Amino acid sequence: MRPLRYSINVTLDGCCHHEAGLPPDEESMRYWTAAIAGADALLFGRVTYEMMESAWRRPATGTWPDWMDEWEIPFAETIDGARKYVVSSTLGGVDWNAELVRGDLGQAVQRLKQEPGGRLFVGGVTLPLALADLGLIDEYEFLVQPVLAGHGPTLLAGLRERIQLELVDRHEFRTGAVALRFRPTRAAA
Repeated sequence: MRPLRYSINVTLDGCCHHEAGLPPDEESMRYWTAAIAGADALLFGRVTYEMMESAWRRPATGTWPDWMDEWEIPFAETIDGARKYVVSSTLGGVDWNAELVRGDLGQAVQRLKQEPGGRLFVGGVTLPLALADLGLIDEYEFLVQPVLAGHGPTLLAGLRERIQLELVDRHEFRTGAVALRFRPTRAAA
């Protein structure tokens, strides 16, 4: 079965808004590039898909925009070329190497997990909450930023039941950020 990993940047106080933490730097972009390159496919909700597409889709000209630093291009190329699944009941269609996922969320994601291939990678806020509630996330990866945001959406707010986790990996960054990877213990609570 293909494992599903939830990965996201989060501040020390749990804010998971994409602008609340430290701005991306070369080291963190290398980290995320490797993480996405190691996934067989990305799973996004509509909001995350549209946000990522607007920032990281290769322009029709074939030339990356001037705002992009040279060290951001490997990330852009990796996410641009990645296979994507988009969970949405409102989008009429998707492209950008993407396929719409409709119907019962649990059944649809369970089917994706049962297909041959490697790891699935999910990002965002709303979709991962629903997947966590369904017990479909096999790994949680949080890049914890040394920032107190004091506002914004918080990580997995509204989770129906507590999920006990065990630490399986950690990586420290020069900025003071720490990537922590956990697996649910699956033990009875």
